Amino acid sequence: MTDPEPKARSSHAADIWPLVHAERAALAADLADLTDEQWATPSLCTGLTVREVLAHLTAGASLNSVRWLAGVIRCRFDFDKQVAMRLAEQLGATAAETHDRFRHVITSTTKPPLPVMALLGETIVHAEDIRRPLGIRHNYPIETLTRVAGYYQGSDLVVAAKRRIVNLRLVANDGPFTTGSGPLVSGSTLALVMATTGRSVYCDELDGDGVEILRDRRDMT
Repeated sequence: MTDPEPKARSSHAADIWPLVHAERAALAADLADLTDEQWATPSLCTGLTVREVLAHLTAGASLNSVRWLAGVIRCRFDFDKQVAMRLAEQLGATAAETHDRFRHVITSTTKPPLPVMALLGETIVHAEDIRRPLGIRHNYPIETLTRVAGYYQGSDLVVAAKRRIVNLRLVANDGPFTTGSGPLVSGSTLALVMATTGRSVYCDELDGDGVEILRDRRDMT
């Protein structure tokens, strides 16, 4: 008897990739007419501009497992150094080139050795890291956000999310997502996702006795 698990994983990935591509396309469209000043705006990622975060997303869509491992070895297992190196590779000489490089990976299915759900989460979270400081609003499909919230509730891969919400009860007020037990944190699914991944500015959009606990955990790694 053959093992059905590889087929199940493949089907799951095939279901998620269109969501990744849709969010990349939406972000590229939102950033098409930015000024140089806007490209230089500090993002929600400490120390990075919105342009640099976009280059980071391009790097994630251009890096397969072999190149990822080669980079890790080259950087002597300093993962932050590897991230900075790959970002620099994709930044380009101008903001227009940064944007163009991102547009060329919109439909890419290349990825580091991470679950596709992790890539979807990264795409949405970093898109908000860019959009929020620029005052750009995007209507994410609630089904997509719910899947991302469900992923982060059970994972500390890449970002400490599961540990950040331990002993808290999260309840979305715009969709079906709910998880945990303890002091309540309620609000939009997007705000819950962003706060869960350490973006404490989104705690201002949340209600409940657990909000300040979650805010205090923003620096958890």
